[in-house]
Amino acid sequence: CVCVCVGCVCVCVKRGESTGVRKRGVDGRVRSFEEIPHTGRNGWVNLVKFFREDRFRHLHKHMERTFNALGPIYREHVGTQSSVNIMLPSDIGELFRAEGLHPRRMTLQPWATHREIRQHSKGVFLKNGEEWRADRLLLNKEVMMTSAVKCFLPLLDEVARDFCRMLRVRVDREGRGEERKRSLTLDPSPDLFRFALEASCHVIYGERIGLFSSSPSMESQKFIWAVEEMLATTPPLLYLPPRLLLRVRAPLWTKHASAWDHIFSHAEARIQRGYQRLSSSKGLGSKAGAPGAQYTGVLGQLMGKGQLSLDLIKANITELMAGGVDTTAVPLQFALFELGRNPEVQEMVRQQVRASWAQAGGDPQKALQGAPLLKGTVKEILRLYPVGTTVQRYPIKDIVLQNYHIPAGTMVQACLYPLGRSAEVFEDPLRFHPGRWGTSKEEGQRGEGTGFRSLAFGFGARQCVGRRIAENEMQLLLMHILLSFHLSTHREESRAINI
Repeated sequence: CVCVCVGCVCVCVKRGESTGVRKRGVDGRVRSFEEIPHTGRNGWVNLVKFFREDRFRHLHKHMERTFNALGPIYREHVGTQSSVNIMLPSDIGELFRAEGLHPRRMTLQPWATHREIRQHSKGVFLKNGEEWRADRLLLNKEVMMTSAVKCFLPLLDEVARDFCRMLRVRVDREGRGEERKRSLTLDPSPDLFRFALEASCHVIYGERIGLFSSSPSMESQKFIWAVEEMLATTPPLLYLPPRLLLRVRAPLWTKHASAWDHIFSHAEARIQRGYQRLSSSKGLGSKAGAPGAQYTGVLGQLMGKGQLSLDLIKANITELMAGGVDTTAVPLQFALFELGRNPEVQEMVRQQVRASWAQAGGDPQKALQGAPLLKGTVKEILRLYPVGTTVQRYPIKDIVLQNYHIPAGTMVQACLYPLGRSAEVFEDPLRFHPGRWGTSKEEGQRGEGTGFRSLAFGFGARQCVGRRIAENEMQLLLMHILLSFHLSTHREESRAINI
């Protein structure tokens, strides 16, 4: 056996057994919160290290290294934020069981401060308590329920088909080789960002914005840039007092606020157009949600039913749009990369897609239901390349994690990148294997049970409100790409895909 000592806890482990679960101390007692391994007690010193070592851009790798050094639980204090970080499904399950009726996640203070100084209403992403729950239940009806998915799925399918038609024209025009066997090497990132924005606008606003034309609007490109700037400036601002940065006019805060201003301006223009369209349709006697009425997008449904104020609709629609571009475009790029460099997996998924498509008779919902490997592909990509870094909760009661006492109200973070790549949770964790997410006893997974392993969209009542849009958007595009193209990777350029 091998003796492993971490902090004041010493355990003996037989070779081949998991070392992920910390055993009780020799006296059998639950350890105190202060005894949890930590990365340093001075938050401001730690913050300087984060800036000096550029950890904000590689936070996922920092977390993975820290878990490897300190074990499956550690405390971290950076600037104004303190947290307990965990990565094992058993601990994550214990945390979620203590989240309560109104689950709380970490408040993104720079976002909240922007809303306050600009006097914008806050959407559900920035709310807590009963106010959050009331708004969230209304939003769920339009974006999460099966009836809503059935309405917006054809819109996503239309955009996915148009994207593939655009790509086919480009291959025929710019590709190499014989006719009908032409190939093209490209960086798909810019096109995928345009697809994500086009799809989001079609579902949310009920209108197409023409991003697949030969000359897409500069307005839309500026929106994509604004979203990227907002997301890039958010992580460091989480650990600094925004009001102080505002007072001293710090460049970091100025960039962040300007990005949000542009996002709100873009949303305001779209919402005004939607309001005018809805007013016109009401004059013709049409009502949102009425049997046989044309689907007008999430915005039209919310406005037509009148259960949320216009300010709250604007706040939530803006958050949906801001969160609906990078979060689908980036995973799609990784999906094309992994399918391209794993031809056997690509062909296996394609064969299932072709069979399902033939049986579905053109019904996209039936086609997706008959091709579970598409869903497995998306889950596998988000396991290996999670968009978010953590899922946070504040337990409403004291809990015990890894035999350490965690007081109620402590921010606890489930860290997604270390979770997804842990050999204690997944067999052969670096292998791209969509089949590990099958409906039977999951192959390729380790540990007790199979829950709390796929958390890219969060969990429970506070899971991502745009989850159903994102999941179906990614699956539909992958389906049509696999029906139309064969993928391979370009050895010399990591971002290039051969089609």
